[in-house]
Amino acid sequence: MSLSRRNLVQLPFFMAGASALGLGASAPALAESQESDAHEVIDLWPHPPAGALHPDMAEIVEQTSTSPNYSSRRMKGISRPRMQVYPAQQPNGSAMLIIPGGGFEWNYFDHEGVHIADILNRAGITCFILFYRLALDGWKDPASVGPADAQRAMRVIRANAKRLQLDPARIGVMGFSAGGFLTTTMATRYATPFYAPVDATDQLSPQPFLTAPIYPVQSVDPAYAYGGVAPALFGGTPTPEQIRQWSPDLNVTPQAAPTFLVHAEDDTTVPVANTVRLRDAMAVAKVTVETHLLAHGGHGFGIGWRQGFPDGLWLPLFLNFAREAKLFA
Repeated sequence: MSLSRRNLVQLPFFMAGASALGLGASAPALAESQESDAHEVIDLWPHPPAGALHPDMAEIVEQTSTSPNYSSRRMKGISRPRMQVYPAQQPNGSAMLIIPGGGFEWNYFDHEGVHIADILNRAGITCFILFYRLALDGWKDPASVGPADAQRAMRVIRANAKRLQLDPARIGVMGFSAGGFLTTTMATRYATPFYAPVDATDQLSPQPFLTAPIYPVQSVDPAYAYGGVAPALFGGTPTPEQIRQWSPDLNVTPQAAPTFLVHAEDDTTVPVANTVRLRDAMAVAKVTVETHLLAHGGHGFGIGWRQGFPDGLWLPLFLNFAREAKLFA
């Protein structure tokens, strides 16, 4: 795998600080498969997307956890982009698209997906976990396939908003690590056409209400970037034009979505400069931005509690940010 995960396979699921928001801290039941019958699945595209270099690739799901109390599954070989719906029991009309990470090679859909949705559901937020095309699976335009799926996902959520009792204006995006690259791209380049329209759904806006990139891959500048981003997206060292086009911090405008950022200073996989540079660019553009830099946590911490590291503290902070931004009341 391209992005390291620090002992995630041995962690109990624990939400620090959750009681203060009335969220509870119990672990969700482990699903028998990546798509439980209890959760609706929505395909992104009316037809399988073209451009796969390996059209016969099969989806592979692996359980990386050795603990019976904690699931940390990952998937690759995704040629059928889709979302799994996690409806809130007491919905308030808001929604979040959740984009797991995995180094553009895997989709870690449990600890950066299912477990997150379980917490957000308790706050009344309906969640959509994105199973997106991975650049390293082999696509003709590897840089664009993930952003295209994220952009389409926002439109598909809006197309289903009435049926799912959602306010189409109050849909945010949260992404982790490589999923943070898609999230920061949505925050800054939501209006960029990453694909040609395929149906009436593409007349809807892909603009997120707010975004939450968590320890995001963000810059593709080799001076600051995660080392695997350019090989995954471009097949090698990026050109100056690719750096300019594909680094979200270089594409911030005053119209960028309000953004909540979290990163650990001791992250040795994705340099914290990714978050700091995006924050600085947003501050200059006077975009609403809230930033939390943890002293410890490394990379890929999700919401687990590990030997005193305050990994779980950020999600209540996000909910406060989202409430203040009027994602929900």
